[in-house]
Amino acid sequence: MRVDQVIPSLASRDAIGRHTLEIRDALHEAGFDSEIFYGNCTPDVAEEGRPLAAMGRTGKDRFLLYQASIGSPTFDVLAARDEPKLVNYHNITPAELLDEWAPEVGYEVRLGRTQLARLAPDSRLAVADSGYNESELVEVGYAKTAVVPLLIDMTSAGEEPDPAVLARLAGARAEGGADFLFVGKVSPHKAPHDLVKMLAVYRRLYDPKARLHLVGSPLGDRYEPALLAFAARLGLADAVVVTGSLSPAGLEAYYRTVDAFVCASDHEGFCVPLVEAMGHGVPVVAYGVTAVPETVGDAGLVLPTKEPARFAAAVHRVLTDEALRARLAEAAAHRVEHFSLARSRRRFVELVQAAAA
Repeated sequence: MRVDQVIPSLASRDAIGRHTLEIRDALHEAGFDSEIFYGNCTPDVAEEGRPLAAMGRTGKDRFLLYQASIGSPTFDVLAARDEPKLVNYHNITPAELLDEWAPEVGYEVRLGRTQLARLAPDSRLAVADSGYNESELVEVGYAKTAVVPLLIDMTSAGEEPDPAVLARLAGARAEGGADFLFVGKVSPHKAPHDLVKMLAVYRRLYDPKARLHLVGSPLGDRYEPALLAFAARLGLADAVVVTGSLSPAGLEAYYRTVDAFVCASDHEGFCVPLVEAMGHGVPVVAYGVTAVPETVGDAGLVLPTKEPARFAAAVHRVLTDEALRARLAEAAAHRVEHFSLARSRRRFVELVQAAAA
């Protein structure tokens, strides 16, 4: 029996890409033949799969598992094939959150949601990485669904931190001031502009030297310059740092250094960095919409509003209330076990085995 994966884009520094590689390895260990076929890929993982054109003719005793997260021509190739289909859904951002800044991406996500609905009648099983995402599958007509967290190791401290990044962060900390971190695409739907507003209030009320670090690549070429210009208008040009994409070692340096992880995102289907922060013992303060309350549970402060003064007050409380920090750290240690890689691998394979049977 074969279960081959089809993915629009395979990338190494991407949660879905790492998840896809883990699924392949888990299927191999369970006795399945399994390959990854991609529409495109980053050069460093080109040998981990094969181009979509290499998939060949319809295979007997083969299932195709589609990694759904964006609209793509890859879907049309998949949909035209006769093999039974499985779907793994990672959420698709609503287009209205992107249209103003990146209309081309707005088109892609609209297409993605249309394609997701088209696949529902032909899917034997659709697996979502959160209950929130599962509800979207049910809404568009999927009959058999399940929830399995992403197959990523989010519970360990990871590899050794990049010493150069550590030294740079330590130099800034020596001058005083708290460090806040957000990890994710620098995109309007992630709302780092609201974190900038929070920082402005925080520096005025509590700590004039506090800093905000935004780790992630930009969406398009318009939003990041506008974000930095906004920060400069608020007098925060030196306090808001956009790092771009980092190596795992570089990101590790941030997780080991910062005082709090902050999230003001307007839409999250899961949000891996929330769990990674908890796994590193970094307290989380997050705006509680979409899948965020489900992901964080009781292991962070989940806010009903991201009004800047209230957000800043919550962050200040986390930094100054030792009893609260201790309680959150204990809850986080338990919470991350819910997302353990071994448990998720086992559950995902069990679901595929049942669907294939």
